[in-house]
Amino acid sequence: MARFPESELILNEDKSVYHLNLKPKNLSDVIISVGDPSRVFMVSQHFDEILFEMNKREFITHVGEYKGKQFTVISTGMGAGNIEIFMNELDALANIDLKKRKLKKRRQKLNIIRIGTSASIQEDIPIGTHLVSEYGIGLDNTMAFYPIVQSDAEKLTANQIRAACSLSCTPYMANASQKLFDRFSYSFITGNTVTCPGFYAPQGRSLRIPSHYPNLIEDLNYFHRDNFWLTNLDMETSVYYAMARMFGHEVISVNAIIANRIKGTFSKNPNKIVETLIRKVLDIFV
Repeated sequence: MARFPESELILNEDKSVYHLNLKPKNLSDVIISVGDPSRVFMVSQHFDEILFEMNKREFITHVGEYKGKQFTVISTGMGAGNIEIFMNELDALANIDLKKRKLKKRRQKLNIIRIGTSASIQEDIPIGTHLVSEYGIGLDNTMAFYPIVQSDAEKLTANQIRAACSLSCTPYMANASQKLFDRFSYSFITGNTVTCPGFYAPQGRSLRIPSHYPNLIEDLNYFHRDNFWLTNLDMETSVYYAMARMFGHEVISVNAIIANRIKGTFSKNPNKIVETLIRKVLDIFV
């Protein structure tokens, strides 16, 4: 079995993985990821006890117990690139023997729940909604560097989205863990999340610099294939789903809708929407 060289699997002096600064013992059965580092504290304030804390760059980790169940909550920062780091290093913690620098014989499947904020691109999905993503549709180029396998139906839909929005590149698609989606969908609105490689022009916003795709929101709003509609925008979901598919992990993305791009509105109290979502997620697992 091949050994991972130091330049590929980079470890800190204490043998923790390079960016997350974590060791395998810091993983729990359920891992909650959040973008904003301050949101880690919004989750862990509900813990009965905090067992471990680690801060490095934008990656803040708390491990604790809630109603007798242990959770690990980690902040990722924003964007596809950070999720690519996060997913690779989590998988290394689970499935690589860090001392021997070799793959473990027995693979571990992680349960990862993304709690994020998002903007609706359908008029009938109001601010305050909690939405679970069935599919992530990536407008970023992360998967151009990975051998993701997509079904014929996924390829067809991705090409139709490209044509409908006159995009210069073809999106990719990946779905949520069916096991976790079934667990969440009974109490959430379900949808399909478009993951964008930025917040302003890549999401159809224009301030002083015009967007190359001025009709992007309208085009995404109108697009549908049979009963498949695009419902909301974020900056991470598709990367989570695509990498989970390749690694074999269980991942779900749940979204606090804090803006409606069709109506041009934004929540007066976004933290309240996020807070109720956090409690809902924690209670699903206890």
